[in-house]
Amino acid sequence: MSPRGVAIPDLRERLFAAAERVVARDGAAGLTSRAVTAEADCGKGVLHTHFAGLDEFVAELVLDRFARSAGQAEALDEKVGQATVAANLQSVVLALLDALPPAVVGLALTRPAAALRTREGFHGGAPAFDVIQHAFTAYLQAEQRGGRIAADADTATIALALVGTMHHLLMTRVPGRDEEPETLIGRLLAVLLGGAEQPPME
Repeated sequence: MSPRGVAIPDLRERLFAAAERVVARDGAAGLTSRAVTAEADCGKGVLHTHFAGLDEFVAELVLDRFARSAGQAEALDEKVGQATVAANLQSVVLALLDALPPAVVGLALTRPAAALRTREGFHGGAPAFDVIQHAFTAYLQAEQRGGRIAADADTATIALALVGTMHHLLMTRVPGRDEEPETLIGRLLAVLLGGAEQPPME
């Protein structure tokens, strides 16, 4: 355990990661401030020293994971012209689903005060699905300008369908029981892109 009174590097991330492990192992009902600090190997009062309470902690965890996911989506611009459009989108969507595990997103749904704080964060400008959708659209439009997607492809609708599917999976998917995301997203992209993705130039 970290010595009392000694600053803990990257404390927020350490507590957030610990909370994700607790929820994955014990479910939302197992998430308590004591469970989080024990999992993080910190003093019992550390969480309440840095957050107003468990609801604020949960809200900040969800907002942090959405912000991280938005950053991953925005990094798609680095993939323009590389590999295939479908492969690039699939890799990012799967990374986003990993960064936003259903159990963590579900936390805010099971705690009304945390849900309210999370919505307030989104209304205050915190990145959410809208930022991810915009990043998908911008990437698809860049590939369209480069000739890798047909000029008449509806990039905004493709991006909306991807984000809508992500939202559905986050709210309903049961890991280990439902179809693997990699398979589902692969099929979805095949339908969405259809004839839109152009073959490589010889």
